[in-house]
Amino acid sequence: MTNLDPVEAIERVRALQQAASDASCVARFHEGVRLLKRGMALLDAVHPVAEEHRTDWLVARIRLSSLLVALRSEISGDVAAGLAGLDDVRLLISAVEEPLLHAELSGALNHNYAMRLKSVGRNEDSLKYFEAALEHKEFRLAHAEDPGSLMGTYVLSLSSRGWVHTLLGNVGQARDDLRRAVELAEKYELHALAGDVRRNLGTLALRTGDVPEALRLFEESERTYRTIGMDPPAVLGREQAQALLAAGLADEASDHLDEVRVMMEKDVSVARELATVELHRATAALMTDDLDLARETAAAARRRLQRVGCQTCLANAMVIGLKADTRDALRGGVVPGGLPTRALRAAEKMQLPRLTDQAATARMLAVRLDIRRGNLNRAVETLAKVPRPGQLTPIDYRMLRRLCRAELAVAQGSRAKALTEIRSGLTELDAVRDRMGGLDLVSGTALHGQELADLAVKLVLERNDARRLFVWLERTRAQTYRYEPLSAGTDPELAARVAEVRGLGQAIQEAQHDGHPIAGLRAKYNERLREAQRLGWHTGRWGRPRPVAGLHEVVERLGDRAMVSFAASGDELVAVVVAGGECKLVRLGSAGAAAESARVLNVDLDALAPDNLPERLAEVVMASARKQADKLDAQLIRPLAETIGDRELVIVPTGPLYAVPWGVLPGLRGRPTVVAPSATAWLAAELAKSPRARKIVLVRGPGLAGARGELEKLTTHYRTATTMTGAKATVKSVLRAMDGAKLAHFAAHGAHEPENALFSRLELADGALFGHEMAGLRQPPRQVVFAACELALNRIRPGDEALGFASALLASGSRTVIAPLSRVGDLASAAAMDDYYRALAVRDSPALALADAIAVDPFRRPFVCLGSG
Repeated sequence: MTNLDPVEAIERVRALQQAASDASCVARFHEGVRLLKRGMALLDAVHPVAEEHRTDWLVARIRLSSLLVALRSEISGDVAAGLAGLDDVRLLISAVEEPLLHAELSGALNHNYAMRLKSVGRNEDSLKYFEAALEHKEFRLAHAEDPGSLMGTYVLSLSSRGWVHTLLGNVGQARDDLRRAVELAEKYELHALAGDVRRNLGTLALRTGDVPEALRLFEESERTYRTIGMDPPAVLGREQAQALLAAGLADEASDHLDEVRVMMEKDVSVARELATVELHRATAALMTDDLDLARETAAAARRRLQRVGCQTCLANAMVIGLKADTRDALRGGVVPGGLPTRALRAAEKMQLPRLTDQAATARMLAVRLDIRRGNLNRAVETLAKVPRPGQLTPIDYRMLRRLCRAELAVAQGSRAKALTEIRSGLTELDAVRDRMGGLDLVSGTALHGQELADLAVKLVLERNDARRLFVWLERTRAQTYRYEPLSAGTDPELAARVAEVRGLGQAIQEAQHDGHPIAGLRAKYNERLREAQRLGWHTGRWGRPRPVAGLHEVVERLGDRAMVSFAASGDELVAVVVAGGECKLVRLGSAGAAAESARVLNVDLDALAPDNLPERLAEVVMASARKQADKLDAQLIRPLAETIGDRELVIVPTGPLYAVPWGVLPGLRGRPTVVAPSATAWLAAELAKSPRARKIVLVRGPGLAGARGELEKLTTHYRTATTMTGAKATVKSVLRAMDGAKLAHFAAHGAHEPENALFSRLELADGALFGHEMAGLRQPPRQVVFAACELALNRIRPGDEALGFASALLASGSRTVIAPLSRVGDLASAAAMDDYYRALAVRDSPALALADAIAVDPFRRPFVCLGSG
């Protein structure tokens, strides 16, 4: 070793350093340390060196030492030792006299020093070192012949400083740094780095509550990686799911996280990130009320994190377990004495500043448990320790704090104070909803306020105050329909992606017809469908929120009609009936029983749909359907008979009652009935000023036995109608014809997609027309009739937020949608539509005309009139 040439030794050291750096990138830290120790031995062996080699030797020593400190810190988790090691390296750098070289080494050292401080939550301190790093790097850039070769490290420090500003809540400074970093990365074609910084910008948008902007930036980031042939980092998938959770889309987030988890389990170097994904998956399980899965997944994350070491993540895992146990205890009505104490002890262990939110959440859970046990003194003391929300505090924290204050007020005998807290909480939730993009996000947001809304309904219901209950129901349900539609059209990129989904759907049908395998096509179809759905999350926009409908406005508009607004509190089903200027509360028994009857009735009606059903089978199914219809009638309609008399009805369902085809019930046969998601939505449709459109559009899709004669009959009613059949009935031509029409009639097959409601579809000549495309019409038809598909069905989210093909049209500005709630035979549909339009020509009222048409054969004509009649 003593005879080793210094130049050769330094070159070998540089190679060892590169090999160690490569090993560290795949988390082989111990291997990296061994390589670096060999390098140190080589440097020691040639020391002292001649003056002409002194600077090269010193720089090699500095770089080797810096990386060795970093790897040892990763292994031990001892940040203090890491910082001390970097301070030793700083002494070595002070001996470097050449200014540009000194700036290069100092810039790298300060960046690493700042990163170590950030890793332990010392963000204010880290900010100073990032600023020092940037000063050194700017000095180098100012004197560089080729700034592009140095720009990567500069952008890295700039974006890191932006991230620290994000953590500190310095939103403006964070946004400035990150946007500048993106601009520079794009200018100098640092594409991977641009993807990373866009991802950080997305996280900043998410923290400020702009979920659509966050999803857009995450999407751009993913596209950037794929453009250069890189797989997006797993953290991006986790952050996309985090944005969906913020919007209340727990099912969508679960699917996303499950995919990310499968990818990450193949890579042992991302154990900590995998545990974080599991924590988010546990949160999603909590939101969908799968408490066992939440506990199991959080426990798996906790075991993984104990090996890795991350106090923040461990605290999150503990909080998720506490949430699941708290929900179980509160729901069961028996709160073990040790559970609130356990929550308080957990909070006391979370002393670090970065664990403030987790500690506060544990305390709020203890507050709820102590209230239930009657331990109000401790609940008051504990709640006083919960910090007020800050600018970037997540909405679920805000809602939980409001819920604690409301429940405490109830326990202390102040219902008025409790309702004030709930009202304030829902106002905060409105502010979040106002910033959402597509219908999916707007409708999903209600999940965060579900417990507050349930408490409000429960409190008012206990007072038997029908008027106040009406007001609170309107305040807590179906807020999606409060927003004025904007004539924005469909985003071009979303339109292109939806068209690709449509083409793949056709290819699958053709392959099935020819007996060819479809697995590859199906996988591609599902992938494109997910991509289109993700684009829909941030490309849609809605206008100003309308005010919640007041009871006096509803009474005035109803006139001689009656409104029945159903609601459930626990298992109790009630109806608020507004009729003749009066408001009455009627209790209707078990909500679960009504839901089961509605489910069975729908199954029976589906079974009755085929045109050529064997007579004996038809009799058996019909008997079952009649039984369920009678049960629903006895529970839901007969108790209201005295109040509603023979008035026309506006029905506002709740939960499973959205699936009830009301014209099938004996007490409502022949009675004009309109179904609306809320009184506010109904009033908006009633008062909408639509242009005096005259255009009638009649569309026939492929494969309907009775549709040819149906449309021929319709043309006798509408002689100037635009009729689109056969190859002319393409998606593009139909959408163009529908825009601005008075009436659009579809005789076409279609299907409701419960898991992907806005991709419910209507089959046309060149493939499926999706709900997303209907929502993008600039001026949707005033009335839309779907004659042969169950597109009146919705996915019902918390807060009675209905999402589906028909509801997308209503939210976009159509006043009336006629559609079946279950399958309907081709011949039965054609006959029903002939009766409907003959009656409509005389009555000029969709609700009246539909009531007449349904009454002829109600069990084979399960149509409903949605929106305004």
